[in-house]
Amino acid sequence: MDAYYKNYVELPIAQRRKINWDHPESIDWALLESQLSELAAGASIEKPVYDFVQHLRSPHKVTVPPAEVVVIDGILLFVEEKVRDLCDVKVFVDADADIRLIRRIRRDIARRGRPLEEILDQYVKTVQPMHLQFVEPSKRYADVIVPRGGHNAVAIGMIVARIRLQLEGAAR
Repeated sequence: MDAYYKNYVELPIAQRRKINWDHPESIDWALLESQLSELAAGASIEKPVYDFVQHLRSPHKVTVPPAEVVVIDGILLFVEEKVRDLCDVKVFVDADADIRLIRRIRRDIARRGRPLEEILDQYVKTVQPMHLQFVEPSKRYADVIVPRGGHNAVAIGMIVARIRLQLEGAAR
């Protein structure tokens, strides 16, 4: 879902860095809904690519062809009803707060070159409060909740079995 952050080209980078990217208002829901609908209708889409250093959409796009199974991930995915309704199977991967923080630190240092202090400041000011306000309550819309941060072979096996059924039904 990161590809669907709003593109604040009119703002200088200093202001873009201050945006609360963990709030649902940071998502271009109309574009996400439109592109998911296009995929469901059998059309290809040109998915945006987001540049996390500049906090803008890259000029590059990724062509995504339609498929019998489309997987989209994002912590805010179940917040927006219109998008939620486009999902046939909704899976919520439930991870402890300390695991979420460790993953974020590792990702942001390795992939985004962010300093630890900045990551921790963002986590305390926006990430954790937004998780409690939006992400945690949205898990009630999930069809399946996978505990232990996805390290759950039984739950994953059930999801894989459901996808196989979907693919077998489409092949007939």
